[in-house]
Amino acid sequence: MGRRRRGGPGTGTRHVTDQSVRLHRWDEIALEKITELISRKIVAGEREMLAQIYLKKGALVPMHAHESEQMTYVLQGTLKFLIGGEEVTVREGDVLHIPPGLPHQAEALDDTFELDVFAPIRSDWLTSAEED
Repeated sequence: MGRRRRGGPGTGTRHVTDQSVRLHRWDEIALEKITELISRKIVAGEREMLAQIYLKKGALVPMHAHESEQMTYVLQGTLKFLIGGEEVTVREGDVLHIPPGLPHQAEALDDTFELDVFAPIRSDWLTSAEED
């Protein structure tokens, strides 16, 4: 069995056996401005990613697809998705599951705050965040 080790004060990392447990605080993560109407914060592990997304009313996420499975949980506001030629409205409290590889776009009908979970991680998002 591995030894229990603890990171120093404020490190956010705890070692339990041979795995690292990390604590992330949203208020300590920089807000990445994507466009004038869209911003995000990202936390990524090895196989999954969680993102806080802020969209102002009228923001449009253009049609795209990715290898990641996506779960979108709307905490505030309303999003209108176009998926497979059909519109899907996702409101506060709703969770939308988007399978991998399925083209989709989203429009913010209100100022919207939502969480996206991706598995596997969106490495393209990590690259763009590191370039800024």
